[in-house]
Amino acid sequence: MDYYDSIASGYDELHEEEQLKKCRLISKYFDLKNKKILDVGCGTGIATNFFKCGAGIDPSEELLKIATKKFPEIKFIKSSAENLPFKDDEFDAVISLTAIQNFDNIEKGLNEIKRVGKEFVLTFLKKSEKRKIIESVIKKLFKIKEMIEEEKDIVYFCGK
Repeated sequence: MDYYDSIASGYDELHEEEQLKKCRLISKYFDLKNKKILDVGCGTGIATNFFKCGAGIDPSEELLKIATKKFPEIKFIKSSAENLPFKDDEFDAVISLTAIQNFDNIEKGLNEIKRVGKEFVLTFLKKSEKRKIIESVIKKLFKIKEMIEEEKDIVYFCGK
């Protein structure tokens, strides 16, 4: 995850406005209030804080340092999506915003997300070269409640 470590200091400047816009869109369609939420691929904690998640995970140590400094009340853990350190069904909801295209193993990462959660908000870059793979795995593993094509992302609202 050297790339994200190298851009960590400018991450919020590059992505915060876009992430918050996506969070506001998601909150119109999906009620995440009063739920135990995990943010997979949390970066600097923008969505983690917006949705008041119980925890955020990311493989980038530098992004997590920023997240921890900005939001000390949230538990941030260095981990990959493919190996989530949580029990089955531990979370009411799992969000993963614009991170799936970066997973080392998309199917394994999405299987882990499904294992630890009950409801899901999954987004990825619609211009990603992995779009077809991501969509086929989401359709195979989850019950899709709604799909929205946002400016830069495809947003899936799913159940088990």
